[in-house]
Amino acid sequence: MKRLFGTDGVRGVANETLTPELAFQIGRAAAMWARGQGLPRRVAIGRDTRRSGPMIGAALASGVCSAGAEALVLGVVPTGAVSAIVRGAEFALGAVVSASHNPAPDNGIKLMAADGRKLSTEAEQWVEANLETIPDPRPTGAEVGRLVQDRSEVTGYTDWLASLVPEGLEGLTVAVDAGNGAAYELAPALFERLGARVVAVGTDPDGMNINAEGGATKPDTIQRVTQETGATIGVAFDGDADRAVFSDAQGRLINGDRTMAIWCAHWRRHGRLDPALVVGTVMTNGGFERYMRESGVEVERTDVGDKYVSARLTERGGRIGGEQSGHIIFPDHLPTGDGLVTALEVLRVLKRDGRTAEDCFGDYESWPQLLVNVAVGSKEGWQERPGLAGALSEAESALAGRGRLNVRPSGTQPMMRVMVEADDEALRDRVADSVVAAMIGDLGGEVYSRVDLTYALGD
Repeated sequence: MKRLFGTDGVRGVANETLTPELAFQIGRAAAMWARGQGLPRRVAIGRDTRRSGPMIGAALASGVCSAGAEALVLGVVPTGAVSAIVRGAEFALGAVVSASHNPAPDNGIKLMAADGRKLSTEAEQWVEANLETIPDPRPTGAEVGRLVQDRSEVTGYTDWLASLVPEGLEGLTVAVDAGNGAAYELAPALFERLGARVVAVGTDPDGMNINAEGGATKPDTIQRVTQETGATIGVAFDGDADRAVFSDAQGRLINGDRTMAIWCAHWRRHGRLDPALVVGTVMTNGGFERYMRESGVEVERTDVGDKYVSARLTERGGRIGGEQSGHIIFPDHLPTGDGLVTALEVLRVLKRDGRTAEDCFGDYESWPQLLVNVAVGSKEGWQERPGLAGALSEAESALAGRGRLNVRPSGTQPMMRVMVEADDEALRDRVADSVVAAMIGDLGGEVYSRVDLTYALGD
């Protein structure tokens, strides 16, 4: 049986697969789990701007209350706000009603533990196994949980964000694309509060335009706006604002790798990158890794997924890690990604250095990187296919000391992903073509997409 909870909570088409009835059950079961752990009977709930958000959020809150816990409804807030709020008060859980970068008809429920991290797999499994369980006895009278709508905790969150940049942002012009998502109010107001001049788009959500015309997964919009308005820097957020990507004044994309490079270089010079470590993923660009290594900074890689990055940062005591997609984690602040924190950390570094994003763009040259998605007849046993095994061995030899190859099956589709990176574009393409041809020969299928990731967002 397929698990309800995936790598980033529960997702589905709202009112079709993610129904109010299911949201109620999740809220009830989550509150029962918290009660069984002896945790405070209080759950903070935030959401993004989707039309279905109030419906799913109200059902989730009702489930929490039915199990005897208080539901604090925060309204539209970034994912990072919920993480910060549950860490700073007496909460058992946080919940975010959002499908992140997915289109508007989708929605999701992501549960957080009281330390602000995503709820453990074991806890999610308990919740899933107890969706049909009813409290015995049912809370009645004064034992029924209260539903409280209160934004005061959000005010505390924005005050905390503002404190992260004691230098202020006077003199900077910041272009913002909120993608009509969770940061549509907070981000422009925050940057203006710190003294920046703000040019904002994607700040008029209607419930159906979230992620539609821009945001972090469609950076062409912020690249164009930054260039057209002469802004110092542009920043784009995704639907739940847990990721941020940037543009320089020339309209060039600053993805997660370049974001971390800017931050690490500054704090390494100032002796505050301790340990001298950054955590990336298998998709992290080799040019970035070489630049970090030459700067005395170790790069450690994990599987794709911010939860793996967060776990490795905890293991190593690192201060920064992330993905090309703009999921950046600063454990000194939060154990999960927060696009507003990322934006403020980058803007602070530029302010302290007296540099622009345009100045920083050339700090290193990305290695040519290509991702080929191959739709295959079957992924089963792909490692044992002789033709493909031979091609992979030859590719590794060709790339020795000059690049990397990463081949992995998709977790959700009948597709194989082939990432090739090299210090030379011709070598990259030659190796990719050889591996893909062998893959199609052994597994059947065809090339689904071919994406140059050299200056893009990654997987």
